Amino acid sequence: MRIAVYGTGAVGGYFGGRLAAGGEDVVFIARGDHLRAIREHGLRVESFKGDFVIHPAQATDDPAQVGTVDAVLVTVKAWQVPDAANAMRPMIGNSTFVVPLENGVDAPDQLSAVLGRDRVLGGLSKIFSYIVEPGHIRHGGAEPVVAFGELDNQKSERAKRLQQAFANAGVRADIPADIHAAIWEKFLFIATISGIGSVCRAPIGVLRSIPQTRAMLEQSMNEILAVARAKGIAIREDVVARAMGFVDSLPPEGTASMQRDILDGKPSELEYQNGTIVRLGKELGIETPLHRFLYHALLPLEIRARGQIAFP
Repeated sequence: MRIAVYGTGAVGGYFGGRLAAGGEDVVFIARGDHLRAIREHGLRVESFKGDFVIHPAQATDDPAQVGTVDAVLVTVKAWQVPDAANAMRPMIGNSTFVVPLENGVDAPDQLSAVLGRDRVLGGLSKIFSYIVEPGHIRHGGAEPVVAFGELDNQKSERAKRLQQAFANAGVRADIPADIHAAIWEKFLFIATISGIGSVCRAPIGVLRSIPQTRAMLEQSMNEILAVARAKGIAIREDVVARAMGFVDSLPPEGTASMQRDILDGKPSELEYQNGTIVRLGKELGIETPLHRFLYHALLPLEIRARGQIAFP
């Protein structure tokens, strides 16, 4: 398959790199120093699943230079999805489909609004990875997994083709029976560790080991579960227990990308994670006191990172 990775950061670089190493025709959309490093030295990935370098790598910052592709993996930050949807238009052919792998629950609708719902699948990824330096990505823990499926939950040949491409690359790729439930189950986990990790400024190992912060993790997940059910998402009854089991399996030094962005003074996905729970809770009449606290406590840092206010 000819696949474009729109946003070659820690997530897109890992999964796109695996696809390229597995023999797929992958084009990486990147920018700045990261793009220059990939062009000059290739894309380097370190992982307990095996290190590799894609060199030479097809990489550009201009989607118009790519031509049409079979699939686009969208791996930009959540707030960048609408702009990405418009920018990727030159790569969209008659049979191209788009798979968002963002944190959050809004990307499928945002992409559909620009590209048409028939071109968009639902998707998610599970991985702990980060950019060490331009052109260099490190997979720091957890078994890498992607999941995707049609928005009407019907089986499709295009989803199976992409699943096979990932399988050929040695990456687990699932097609859930209900992609919306799968997205919300991942959201329940990531919004929890992102918000609480950011406020506490502590890694997962600390959050899960202190009874008070462990209780916060469970409360956060239960608030998200209540919102999901009110929204009509068929999320499973044991989702909180399974998510906490996953938390307990992770490397103790692990942190979420939103937490790292906030602590580094960068714009983050706050609005699309904890902010989304607050917004939907209000719309649906569901109380979300912990998420209101997390969102409101982190909002000054987010506003400062976006240059709207200044303070030491």
